[in-house]
Amino acid sequence: MKVLVIGSGGREHALAWKLAQSPKVQAVYVAPGNGGTATDPSLINLPITDIAQLRQWALDQKVGLTVVGPEAPLAAGVVDAFRAAGLRIFGPTQAAAQLESSKAFSKAFMKRHGIPTAAYETFTDPTLAHAYVDRMGAPIVVKADGLAAGKGVVVAMTATEAHEAIDFMLLDNTLGVTHNAGGARVVIEEFLQGEEASFIVLCDGKDVTALATSQDHKRLQDGDQGPNTGGMGAYSPALVVTPAVHARAMREVILPTIRGMESDGIPYTGFLYAGLMIDAQGAVKTLEFNCRMGDPETQPILMRLKSNLFEVMLAATGGTLDQVELQWDRRTALGVVMAAAGYPLSPRKGDVVSGLPAASEDAMVFHAGTQWQDDQVLTSGGRVLCVTALADSVKAAQQRAYAVVRGIQFDGAQWRTDIGFRAVKG
Repeated sequence: MKVLVIGSGGREHALAWKLAQSPKVQAVYVAPGNGGTATDPSLINLPITDIAQLRQWALDQKVGLTVVGPEAPLAAGVVDAFRAAGLRIFGPTQAAAQLESSKAFSKAFMKRHGIPTAAYETFTDPTLAHAYVDRMGAPIVVKADGLAAGKGVVVAMTATEAHEAIDFMLLDNTLGVTHNAGGARVVIEEFLQGEEASFIVLCDGKDVTALATSQDHKRLQDGDQGPNTGGMGAYSPALVVTPAVHARAMREVILPTIRGMESDGIPYTGFLYAGLMIDAQGAVKTLEFNCRMGDPETQPILMRLKSNLFEVMLAATGGTLDQVELQWDRRTALGVVMAAAGYPLSPRKGDVVSGLPAASEDAMVFHAGTQWQDDQVLTSGGRVLCVTALADSVKAAQQRAYAVVRGIQFDGAQWRTDIGFRAVKG
């Protein structure tokens, strides 16, 4: 069977890599793909991003399964378009994807269905937003209502930072947010204390299967310092998600979300990512929903997945997810993002990437912001690579991943040296 993966990032490289391992898969196409998918002999890049053209291509080629990686095509209705043509596709509809594409929709949904989340208010008027910050004080969190490639959240430790974020999001749009109908809006919410984790599940509209837990590192610099990014690294499993926390997340967040979407007339299918804040007592609150797998969490999660992802996707698109039990490698997987010079505000493009190793059983370099040009891999985005390793402990996985990182070169490369630090004892 032919498989199509839509997207061009590290998440899509990892999904395509895993899908291609199934003996039932004849070919995996990645649209548009990147430098890593271009140089992987088991994958084929497809230079199409237009939804109507992709749908026609999938029909002409008799593609048996499409998996959507990033949020933008979901918000644009790619799942609706493919399903209308009778094509099998894994992802949420445009209406269901509002859980990610609109922070205002998401927060109102959680409030309506009793899903634990931070207290909040929504604003379109900068004056009212500034007055709210003055009244509430800092720390406080300011979120753009719209797609912002993981960079639309400012955790403001001072009122000044919060006021700047409001102006960025409502007046200047420095972050390049794709606004929803009605123009620029911000959600301002209480600052939550605790430890974050990524809780990702598969859903076929009624049944849910949880993926392995993971934790990512949003800040640019070691020790969780510097600006928020799309993610500088991740590891799986996340030790903070104990069995009790896992059960609580399913009971209080995931299942009420799926049931709530169903009762609202918007059945949810696809990956659902809940960003959780877990406090010292093990209580959970929902920071955000994403309607896709996280990046860079996908890379370590799929390194640990022993099940045939293609068969899992067939079950998830065929309404038989209740018959699937996922198998996981007991080892730890850890991914380190290598980012371009100038990331996250103004990443530089066009630098030559060298020293890329061959894939091995315990280490894989997933490409994100790269392109294959003139027989060279060049940087083409902010997060360039995610170097991912498997080992018996977090410490050993760190050592393996960073050994690979140190062998790869491109001008201005930046990375954190402490991915997984919360899980390393002593």
